[in-house]
Amino acid sequence: MVAGSSPLRLNPWRRTGSISDQFTDGRRFRVLTVVDDCTRECLTLVADTSLSGLRVARELDRLITERGKPKMIVSDNGSEFTSNAILKWADDARIEWHYIAPGKPMQNGFIESFNGRLRDEHLNETLFTSLAAARISLSMWRCDYNGNRPHSGLGWQTPAEFANTFNPRRDTTLRNPTSSAPVPVAQPAPKANLNRSNELKYG
Repeated sequence: MVAGSSPLRLNPWRRTGSISDQFTDGRRFRVLTVVDDCTRECLTLVADTSLSGLRVARELDRLITERGKPKMIVSDNGSEFTSNAILKWADDARIEWHYIAPGKPMQNGFIESFNGRLRDEHLNETLFTSLAAARISLSMWRCDYNGNRPHSGLGWQTPAEFANTFNPRRDTTLRNPTSSAPVPVAQPAPKANLNRSNELKYG
């Protein structure tokens, strides 16, 4: 999945999940988490009091506009991911959507690990008084995760640093979706300019 010229890198899988927490007054809220399998970037953390399929589809449309279309999306069987709105969205967008087997979170281990880290490092350590406060706090944590956390699987680069190593190639693919070839590094050699007066004539 991390081979240099693999189409999977240019059109990566996206892991999608959700996690819940509560405000100081006891009301609950949910967080949609989307992670790029290749770069390990957290693409979004969407906090709201509820997450419908329509809301998830709207956030995925925004991500496609910003990042391009993924090859596949993997998620659990939560109601926000199995709704008719999501099924229609995936069909219209022509994106393969893979659901893990019920009761088998290890099939979506990367997002489960990410959600566990988010809960242990941030949600369990922070008191949220309002939805606005939760959104600001989650945005700050996401920026820190992407920009300041080296990963051994990325050669000890941060997700943002690793993504920058091939963003030009991704941008080329988005501009020219029929080809995954990178832009040539050098200009092609000029064609030979034959001097007709020096040609040998046979007769």
